[in-house]
Amino acid sequence: MFATPVLRAAAPAGFWRRSLDEFKRQAKIAVKMEGLHQPTKPFTLVKFDTEDSIPRCKIMCDSDMGGFSRAALTFVPGSTTSHEEDSTSQAEKSSSSTSVEAAAAEPAHALFKGAISTELPLNRPNVQRSGYAAWRTQDRGLSLFGKLLWDIDPYAFLALRIKSDGRKYFVNIQTESIVPTDLHQHLLPCAKPGEWETVTIPFSAFVRTNFGMVVEPQKEMMRQKVRSIGIGLIDRVPGPFELRVADVWATNRPPKREIVDSGFDIEEDDERGTGMLDEVDKPRKKGEPEKILI
Repeated sequence: MFATPVLRAAAPAGFWRRSLDEFKRQAKIAVKMEGLHQPTKPFTLVKFDTEDSIPRCKIMCDSDMGGFSRAALTFVPGSTTSHEEDSTSQAEKSSSSTSVEAAAAEPAHALFKGAISTELPLNRPNVQRSGYAAWRTQDRGLSLFGKLLWDIDPYAFLALRIKSDGRKYFVNIQTESIVPTDLHQHLLPCAKPGEWETVTIPFSAFVRTNFGMVVEPQKEMMRQKVRSIGIGLIDRVPGPFELRVADVWATNRPPKREIVDSGFDIEEDDERGTGMLDEVDKPRKKGEPEKILI
C-alpha cells in the first residue's frame, strides 16, 4: 500500500523537512538583513486554516487526573456558501451582498469547546482541586540547528483573532527558561462576546507564574526562545464554554485606542499654567497685553 499525496501532506514534517524549513527561514533573514530594522509584517505563530493544524496542538484537562471536565479542539472550515443575486431586485442585491460579507467574516478556525466541572474524583484523595481546561501547541521538534523555537524578540505585541463566549480565558506562553514549569500568562481581553474580533496584548504585560501562582522575581520573558503558545480556562466556574480561534501572530502594530469618556468634566482648552514660571506669575487673562521685563 502506497501513501497518497493527501496522507503525505497531512503527516507531520520529518527531521530533514524541518531542517530545510529552518534553513530557508534563517537564509531569508540573512539575505534581507531583517535583523537590522524593525519588522513591519506580522509573524504567524498559529494558523488554523487546515484540518491538519489541529494535531499540532495538545489538549490538557483535569480529566487526565480523574476529574470530570471535558474539552475538545476541533477544526471548523470557513463559510464558503455562495449567494445568488436577482438582477431584477435591488433590495435582494443588497441583502445578498450583506450575506456574502457575513459569510466571508467567518474564517476557518479551531473550536475549543467543553464543560468545566469542579467535582473531585472519589478514588483520588491526592487530587484537591479540579476545574480547568486548556490547549497549547506541540513542541516543534528537532532539526540540524537544534531544538526548534520561536524567536519573537523583534516584536512587541501578540495578536489573536478570536470569537469568545465572554468567560475569563488566559493566554499562556512557555519559554525555554531555567524553571521548565514557568508560564507567562495574561488575561485574554474580550470586548465583543459572540463576535469575531482581533485582540492585541503587549508582551511586556505578561506575568510570570508557576502552577497558577505569581512568582518573584518577575523576570522579562525570553522572547528569543518561545516553546509553545496556548489558551486556558482556569476560572473554576462550572458550566459549558466555547472559544473560537482563527489565528495567533506576533506584530509591531499597536492596538487601536478608542476614545473613551473619562468621566470627568475637563475642558478641552485649559488655559491654566503648568510650567514653573506660572507658579510665580499669574497667567495672562484673555486680551491682556503681555508684560515685558527690562
